[in-house]
Amino acid sequence: MLDQALMQYCELHSEEEDEILKELSRETHLKVLKPRMLSGHLQGKFLYQMVKLVNARNVLEIGTYTGYGSICMARGLAENGRLLTIDINAELEEMVRKYFKKSGLEEKITYKIGDAMEVLPRLDTLFDLIFLDADKINYVNYYELTVERLRPGGILLADNILWSGKVLAKNRKKLDKDTEAILRFNKLVNDDPRVENVVLPFRDGIMMARKR
Repeated sequence: MLDQALMQYCELHSEEEDEILKELSRETHLKVLKPRMLSGHLQGKFLYQMVKLVNARNVLEIGTYTGYGSICMARGLAENGRLLTIDINAELEEMVRKYFKKSGLEEKITYKIGDAMEVLPRLDTLFDLIFLDADKINYVNYYELTVERLRPGGILLADNILWSGKVLAKNRKKLDKDTEAILRFNKLVNDDPRVENVVLPFRDGIMMARKR
């Protein structure tokens, strides 16, 4: 992971974060637990660019949190594109919907509150891009439920796959359940012949897998 000075340099030399996203970031840090879960400026720009690059019309996000990444991806959608975002935390719904409305993107975003493990099996959409950023315990399950719903040439992105460096034994005191789940996920994707993959050492690590 980059040190803070280099992160600030990267941000200064990336397209500026707009006022809506700045406001969302501020409110998240002031009012919501674990604000470091926010996608933030650099990751938001990366998600936007990935959606644009694959000319995505259908995007799936598992783990909305306060909606920062959702807004960034929705902005990158092709004409008549849709983003489906799923989150289990109903307590954040009012805040999330407020910012979707402020962004002018609420017509492009379907926001479902519920357990993704129950929602995903009912989906019949073929997605161009999928972003996993929810509970790590279920990463393997989310992957198995989504990879077949990814079109050939589509991209799956998974956040936090370096887990603060704890994927390396030297950086942990014991193997906790979340770290074990991340290790299983990383091996599964790397061994899966259905995809081509690369690990990006960006923030807390992003797995990028392209459907063959």
